[in-house]
Amino acid sequence: MCRKIRLMLKDSWSRGDYEQIIISNILYHGSTIIVDHPKIIQREIGRDFGFAFYTTDIKEEAIRWARRKAMLEERKRYEKTVPVVSCYTWEKDDINNLKIKEFSGAGMEWLDMVVRCRSDIKYSHGYDIISGKIANDNVGETISYVLQGIMRKEDAFKRLKFEKINNQIAFCTEKSLAYLKFDSYFECR
Repeated sequence: MCRKIRLMLKDSWSRGDYEQIIISNILYHGSTIIVDHPKIIQREIGRDFGFAFYTTDIKEEAIRWARRKAMLEERKRYEKTVPVVSCYTWEKDDINNLKIKEFSGAGMEWLDMVVRCRSDIKYSHGYDIISGKIANDNVGETISYVLQGIMRKEDAFKRLKFEKINNQIAFCTEKSLAYLKFDSYFECR
């Protein structure tokens, strides 16, 4: 089974400059299949940080992702689907070869990024890895109000301060996926 070791968050680094860095050394991905070779799959709808392979450093969050995906697939296929969490180690050697962005909270810069990525699937932010908060259902509703022009970003930001928002780490380029190593998996019924 996966072991989890949390490391202290540093401010960051990118290409030798201290800018942005993340992470715990065990990451999780919830699905209905074992994902031993992560891939970036493009869909018709935008994601929080654009097209990427999404992970979390919170085991319970990955279990929720897996169970939700299994429930959706069961509804679609009318057959029992097993939720699976794949576990990875993150190879941090040579990290200065990657451009990394970390959002420490759900601030205005984070909100701008999520709104841009969700509203324009062709938008490219230029980062290899992004770490930040997840726009869950409640947060997603607030963001959709911004996208529809119903709510100003400033008001959305105030509303988001009261939400409990979990972490996600998005591997946005093939280059970044080379640093993610499959470790193990477990089923979560």
